[in-house]
Amino acid sequence: MSPLSSSPRTAVIGAGISGLTMLKMLTDYGIDATCFESSDRIGGNWAFGNPNGHSSAYRSLHIDTSKHQLSFKDFPMPEHYPDFPHHTQIKDYLESYAEAFDLKANIEFENGVVQARHLDGGGWELDLQDGSTRAYEFLAVANGHHWDPLVADFPGEFSGESIHSHAYIDPRTPLDLFGKRILIVGIGNSAADIAVELSSKATQNEVVISTRSGAWIVPKYLAGQPADKYFKTSPYVPMAWQRKLAQWGQPFISGRPENYGLPTPNHGFFEAHPTQSVELPLRLGSGDLTAKPNVTLLDGSRVHFADGTSQEFDVVIYATGYKITFPFFDPDFISAPGNHIRLYKRIFKPGLDDLAFVGFAQATPTLFPFVEAQTRLVAAYLTGHYALPSEAEMEATITAEEHKYLDHMVESPRHKQQTDYFLYEHDLRARELPAGLARAAVR
Repeated sequence: MSPLSSSPRTAVIGAGISGLTMLKMLTDYGIDATCFESSDRIGGNWAFGNPNGHSSAYRSLHIDTSKHQLSFKDFPMPEHYPDFPHHTQIKDYLESYAEAFDLKANIEFENGVVQARHLDGGGWELDLQDGSTRAYEFLAVANGHHWDPLVADFPGEFSGESIHSHAYIDPRTPLDLFGKRILIVGIGNSAADIAVELSSKATQNEVVISTRSGAWIVPKYLAGQPADKYFKTSPYVPMAWQRKLAQWGQPFISGRPENYGLPTPNHGFFEAHPTQSVELPLRLGSGDLTAKPNVTLLDGSRVHFADGTSQEFDVVIYATGYKITFPFFDPDFISAPGNHIRLYKRIFKPGLDDLAFVGFAQATPTLFPFVEAQTRLVAAYLTGHYALPSEAEMEATITAEEHKYLDHMVESPRHKQQTDYFLYEHDLRARELPAGLARAAVR
């Protein structure tokens, strides 16, 4: 493969959080970059009603991570924002970010990448929505991973109406959800939010939430402050010790899930992504919402559960996560079956040194600064201030880090890209960037 030039002409796919951050970092480093966005607006998942279908935001959505943890390090959220802003405020924040760094000048809207082909000898040929084909030396993939719904595959068939939470907007859109018998499958943050909204007595619904693995519920506030202000893992203490301490303290902070009617989790605290909700325990404790274990059979309007019970439902809402997909790549070339893709530092694919992935992780507790850390490494690489190790070393590191971040997690597609932001950022800043600079100096 041909070596990259000193300032490679770069294409960025997507103008959501990851694409905007990548574009901003490339601009900071003087890299010639163009961002291709299939929609007519920035924001991706946070662009409510996004015409490209890539937004999973519902009308009542507020962020689950507080603004103190979610803000970009070089562009804090406004002081007047509440601790947990509404999705419209996040979109406004991203608009301000784009305006402050003049990012839209390098974004082509309604001109997404239809096909990306890797060329012999290096570089990329991109077929675009406008019918044109363009060539670039380097490609940064930032098309997001919360837009292609993953629906649970249960035996049998359901005769009522069913949707994925991706399509849910409010109790009237896209379905009339008043006076209905509703089953919500899943217990992540979206499932909790939607269950709370639809189980309000004002809707006159009968709502059941079903979970396969259970969940540990964490509060949004602790001692009057956003709870995630107290959350910071240390790179200097073994993670197993830190998890044990958190598992010991969790029942004192939030109680056990069984206390308010949820099935016992099949995992310890921090062995799956926790669910952050103030109101879910209240709804369960008030009798407005009931919980069931996993679905075993769909039988017309009747749904059977693992505890041997069954109930009739009018609507099923699948809040069962998303698939990581790259519609512009030949799946035989690059894909993520079961949401698993082997990437060095969650960015580089061994053997393709002219390609980077940005934002493809379930980073706890925050995504925005995580993406900033990734894009800083990519920009350093493109300007010759960072060099990758050998393919063999990359593969060995990928395997070691998958053990580090995933071995203790529940086996599921949702957790295939799980990582800890604080450990990850420290590793890039304190170890990987200096090591990459040293490698670059001898090449």
